[in-house]
Amino acid sequence: MTTARDAEARAAAVFEALADPTRRAVLRDVAEQGPRTATQLAADLPVSRQAVAKHLAVLRSAGLVAPARAGRETRFTATLAPLAEAGRWLDRTGQAWEDRLARLEARARRRETGGDQG
Repeated sequence: MTTARDAEARAAAVFEALADPTRRAVLRDVAEQGPRTATQLAADLPVSRQAVAKHLAVLRSAGLVAPARAGRETRFTATLAPLAEAGRWLDRTGQAWEDRLARLEARARRRETGGDQG
């Protein structure tokens, strides 16, 4: 059973992974180009293959990419389900804030009209 705390921890890992512009570029490239090696990804970026490998490790720990061995190469594919889950977390959190603000606004209006004495 998934708890709200588990969902929040997974969302935090996704947000942390996506906080870096190079990781966003790596994920975008993998998502758009299909399975890619760290060497292929580094050829399109202004960073070394080793740096790309480190970024891939962070993306992997967040569940955003999955490795697959093909001979001597490891190719990475995008797994976007964690991104969708993080989006749902944002939607729920945003809705909770909208609900709170609506209640606050309603209370303020009642006070303006004298309908709320406490």
